[in-house]
Amino acid sequence: MTRAHLPGILAMAIIVVASNILVQFLFGQWLTWGAFTYPLAFLVTDLMNRVYGAGPARKVVVIGFVVGLICSLIGTQIIGEFGPLVTLRIALGSSLAFLTAQLVDVSVFAALRKGAWWRAPLASTLVGSTLDTALFFSIAFSAQLMWLEPGNDVSWANEALPILGMGPVAPLWVSLATADWMVKLSLALLALIPFRMIVAYLDPAKRTA
Repeated sequence: MTRAHLPGILAMAIIVVASNILVQFLFGQWLTWGAFTYPLAFLVTDLMNRVYGAGPARKVVVIGFVVGLICSLIGTQIIGEFGPLVTLRIALGSSLAFLTAQLVDVSVFAALRKGAWWRAPLASTLVGSTLDTALFFSIAFSAQLMWLEPGNDVSWANEALPILGMGPVAPLWVSLATADWMVKLSLALLALIPFRMIVAYLDPAKRTA
C-alpha cells in the first residue's frame, strides 16, 4: 500500500463505520438508513480497482472487513432494549457477506476491465450486491440457520407476509432483503456518474478505459 491508496482506505473505513451506525435507524417499513451508505463500499472498491489494480483493491476490502468486524464486536457488547445491538448471526452474516461480495466484485471487475468503461463497475457491483444481500439476510435471519445461534429468537423475521406488502407470501426477512437489494441496484446505476468523474480526475489516461 502507498500514500496514494490512503483516500480509498479512509473512504472505505468511513463507509463501513457509518453504515454500522445508520443500520440502527429505520427508513420506512423495509429499510434502514445504512442501506443507502453501505453500497458506496462497492464504488470505493471499483475505483481502487480501476485506478490502482486488483491487488490494492483487495487490500482495501480486507481493511474494510477488519473495520466492520471491530464494529460488530463492539455492537455485541452494547445492550439495547431487546438485547445486544448486534447478535452473533448478524455479525457473522455481515462479515462473511462483505468479504465474499467485495472479493467477488474485485474479480468480476478485473475480468471485464478491458471492455466499455461502464461494464466492469456495473456488472461487478450488481453481482457483488446480489451476493451480499443473499448471504447477509439468510445467515442473519433465516429460520433454517437457527443452529448458528440457538438462543437468538428470529421468529419476528420469519413472520409470513406478502413480499413488500404486495407480492407472494414469504418470511419478513425476504421483504427486507428485497428492499435492500433494490436500493443496491439503483445505487449501482447512479454510482456510474461519480465513478466516471473520479476516475477522470485521478487518472486522465483512463478516461476512455
